[in-house]
Amino acid sequence: MTETQALSVVARNEHEIVMTRVFAAPRHLVFAALTEPGLLRRWYGPHGHRLVVCEIDLRVGGDWRYVVRAPDGSEMVLRGTYTEITPPVRLVHTELNEDCWAADGVDATVTYELTERSEKTLLTTTSWYPSTETRDNVLRSGMERGVGQAYSKLEEALESVDREVSA
Repeated sequence: MTETQALSVVARNEHEIVMTRVFAAPRHLVFAALTEPGLLRRWYGPHGHRLVVCEIDLRVGGDWRYVVRAPDGSEMVLRGTYTEITPPVRLVHTELNEDCWAADGVDATVTYELTERSEKTLLTTTSWYPSTETRDNVLRSGMERGVGQAYSKLEEALESVDREVSA
């Protein structure tokens, strides 16, 4: 199975992209992988990319900031503020990609919903963008491929964490 076969990406309406992926891990581990810097550094970003800055103030009103470095040395800066935290079920934050959609002047809103079924977790990520143009630009950016690769790395990280916990 390729990365994009495991990931479903749908433009739901004029402003939203909905992504779903099932992980073979309990949702508390998936939630931890979305919120703990040590775990995020293991998987965040497409193949060959590294999360070189991972700042998280995990509380409602707390800020986060990531810097992802590509193999060619270029960097992508993402930042936002947490608006809802309900471990291990739901996480909501604003998001601004300083290189791509900052011109809109409005942050995106990203909602993660984690549903556990038989020791597997369905992760549903809904991203709301301030305009249809921004949403479409994100879809054209290669986001599906990049997220698919990152989620494959997340699956590997979750397997590793599960082994570490079981040992």
